[in-house]
Amino acid sequence: QVQLVESGGGLVQAGGSLRVSCTASGRTSSINVIGWYRQAPGKQRELVATMSSGGSTNYADSVKGRFTISRDNAKNTVHLQMNSLNPEDTAVYYCYARVRVWAVESDYWGQGTQVTVSS
Repeated sequence: QVQLVESGGGLVQAGGSLRVSCTASGRTSSINVIGWYRQAPGKQRELVATMSSGGSTNYADSVKGRFTISRDNAKNTVHLQMNSLNPEDTAVYYCYARVRVWAVESDYWGQGTQVTVSS
């Protein structure tokens, strides 16, 4: 199993920056993909950015050029640097990990951290 704990959410003005972080514990060596999803009120959860174990990244079109996902392997931590934030980025941000053990894949989620962007 894998446990994911987010930190770093908060309130920021439009145009500002914020960084959220996720620290993984447990079977971290089995993580294939790690990253971030978000869910705004009344909307479905959507992908923000992910990174594979090989370092490949994937971003939602809405955040390309503004958000950057990075990973600190020594600390089992993944960061999401968010720049040029706008009110549409307001959501609960969830850390996500896909774990593969003996060809069986499982998805894990953190508890979420609130990001609020004021206009």
